[in-house]
Amino acid sequence: MQKFCKTMIVYSTNTNFNYQADNQDDEPKTPAPEKQKLYVGIDRRQRAGKQVTVVSGFKGQVSDLEELGKALKNKCGTGGSVKEGVILIQGDFRDKVVTTLQNMGYQAKRAN
Repeated sequence: MQKFCKTMIVYSTNTNFNYQADNQDDEPKTPAPEKQKLYVGIDRRQRAGKQVTVVSGFKGQVSDLEELGKALKNKCGTGGSVKEGVILIQGDFRDKVVTTLQNMGYQAKRAN
């Protein structure tokens, strides 16, 4: 992933000029689990009738979302993925996912 500086200096005639890039991450820091409201639902669309548990509402870094997805998949003993800021878990594990998230400190509830 490429990051672009907000100030783009193309050329300088100053021989003493020293360019210093802004090394701040543009990705927001992940809030504490207690401050996150996660919604757990079920989806059957475009999946040949198979059910997928969907966890949405996560705010923070993608790496933290992937870690959470991995933990939920391990707890449910099934496969899944993390796509577009949403955790997808194969099968109907709404109740198990909600209790697991609540035990981890997240504010989680069933969406439907």
